[in-house]
Amino acid sequence: MPFADDLLGLDAANALVRTVQDALPAVDLPHLREAAASLSPLALRERADLLRDALLADLPGDYDSLARTVRAVHHGSAEFTGWLIWPVTAAVAHRAVAENTDASFNDSMGLLAELTPRLTSEFAIRTLLRHNLPRALAIAGQWTLSPDPHVRRLASEGTRPYLPWAVRVPALLESPDATIALLDALYRDDSDYVRRSVANHLNDLSRDHPKLVVTTARRWLANPGSTTPGVVRHGLRTLIKKGDQGALELLGFGAVSLAVSGPTLAQSDVPFGGSIDFHATVRNVGSADAALAIDYIVHHNKANGLQTGKTFKLMSRVVAPGASLELAKTHSFRAITTRRYHAGAHAVELQINGVRYGRTGFLLRPPG
Repeated sequence: MPFADDLLGLDAANALVRTVQDALPAVDLPHLREAAASLSPLALRERADLLRDALLADLPGDYDSLARTVRAVHHGSAEFTGWLIWPVTAAVAHRAVAENTDASFNDSMGLLAELTPRLTSEFAIRTLLRHNLPRALAIAGQWTLSPDPHVRRLASEGTRPYLPWAVRVPALLESPDATIALLDALYRDDSDYVRRSVANHLNDLSRDHPKLVVTTARRWLANPGSTTPGVVRHGLRTLIKKGDQGALELLGFGAVSLAVSGPTLAQSDVPFGGSIDFHATVRNVGSADAALAIDYIVHHNKANGLQTGKTFKLMSRVVAPGASLELAKTHSFRAITTRRYHAGAHAVELQINGVRYGRTGFLLRPPG
């Protein structure tokens, strides 16, 4: 994962100052210059907010005045691109909501669509969604017909319930079916860039509304394009890891008759930063081919002494009647920034078509 300095650091902030100054040579930008020099202790979204507020302070006035400036910069500077766009789109949305007119709202949505090819406007649109969800969704519905894949993607990505780095939109969480029409319009899109967003949006919805997601995916598979199975698989990935039977059956991983031996661990304890090796044997004892979605769960020890499981994909296979499948895996406990390990009791468990087998414990030793 990139660091904030790599995305919205001093270079990007100074480029923002230059592009605005070139468009408005007679206007001083003290707040923006000060903000550009004050980013280092802040996280990414905090940096965007700081630069947004500075831009609004240096460019007072109504929405139309800000929009004219932004469009002048947009059409006049090749340097006006990349992550410096985020605070600009955020300022546009903030000023439009503050003005609170239909004209400013509609124009700001259009301006975000104009800017999104330079850097996605998905974060800024959240302010407008929070202000007037029905109006924003109606305009996003028009975006699904755009010839520009960046704009079509914005309709899906900007309305995701759990968009990373973005503020939540409570009304979206309270109305889970509000964005289904957007996804219905885009799941067979020609652009993989757009389809990946649709799948990620569907996956977001699955966190709270698995039945809605399975029902939607079933409709898509009943009227598919050539890429629809891949979109559905990616959109159901969290439900598959959770062992959701509706999602598993939709993808062809129904009930099967298995004899499972293992997982058997090669070690009973693991050094901090080391790895655990395990193997297992899965035999199809049924009379028909068995399509298997095979995952494994590592039950991590937490700081409070309790265990919590995290599911990892292992493989998908079709096993003939009477045939066996040998499984082997090495799981690393190497330190990574997205996970913190605690010494103590851990366990490994298989999950096949949503059914768990053979939870086996081991110890993770303390560091040092």
